[in-house]
Amino acid sequence: MRFPIGSRRLPPGVEVDPRDRVLAHAETAGADGHDDGHVVATDRALYLPGGTRLPWYLIDRGEWDEEGLRLLTTDGARHVIRVPEPGRLPDVVRERVTWSILVSRHVELPGRGGVRLVARRVPDQEQPAWEFVFDEGLDPDDPGLRALAEQALESLRRSYGI
Repeated sequence: MRFPIGSRRLPPGVEVDPRDRVLAHAETAGADGHDDGHVVATDRALYLPGGTRLPWYLIDRGEWDEEGLRLLTTDGARHVIRVPEPGRLPDVVRERVTWSILVSRHVELPGRGGVRLVARRVPDQEQPAWEFVFDEGLDPDDPGLRALAEQALESLRRSYGI
């Protein structure tokens, strides 16, 4: 039984957390072009084929092309999901990733390059999750660099009242 593109009714065997509200879903295709599973967008997360659940606040970027969806997570993991008929998924993914971001500000660090400071909404938590995204070539484990980034974050938090 085929479900209409963008239908919120899930196909048999596809499950999501009962607290999640389904917004859109579509069939995915494996490398051979045949059905590989489903990708499901809910109000709280994106479900990938095989049951991987990615809360929106852990997705840094989602891009669409002729192949399908390319995701970059906040920990640097990449996912490529072939979605031949995405329906409403591109719009829903864009809206939910954008919704999760409260603040995104690039700050120059003295004599070193810069860092993007990002605050994201986390379901069921009052305080946002903050992350540092250092410019390419900077070592995020450098204690001096982290101290400068922490100072920039504190200044930004004060200016936003967060």
